[in-house]
Amino acid sequence: QVQLVESGGGLVQPGGSLRLSCAASGSIFNISAAGWYRRAPGKERELVARITSDDSPDYADSVTGRFTISRDIAKHTVYLQMNSLKPEDTAVYYCNLVVSSLRGGRLYPNDYWGQGTQVAVST
Repeated sequence: QVQLVESGGGLVQPGGSLRLSCAASGSIFNISAAGWYRRAPGKERELVARITSDDSPDYADSVTGRFTISRDIAKHTVYLQMNSLKPEDTAVYYCNLVVSSLRGGRLYPNDYWGQGTQVAVST
């Protein structure tokens, strides 16, 4: 089993910064892909940023140039650095990891979600 723990959310003024973390623990061979999603009140969940095993990032247009996704392979942790935050960035942020476990000589990839962390951007 794999567990994800998110942290780093909070209340920040417009123009401020936050860094979200998503730490995975348990039976982990590798993390082949990771993404951050968000759901704002009254809106559908949307992809914010994602990164693949070759560390190629991809961003939503609304956050390009302001957010950066990264990961620490040794710590099984994925980060989302958010700068120049705007009120429209207010949402619950979720991490999503594709984690492979090694059992009996075979890799078993599975999709995991974090518990969500609230980000509020307001004066």
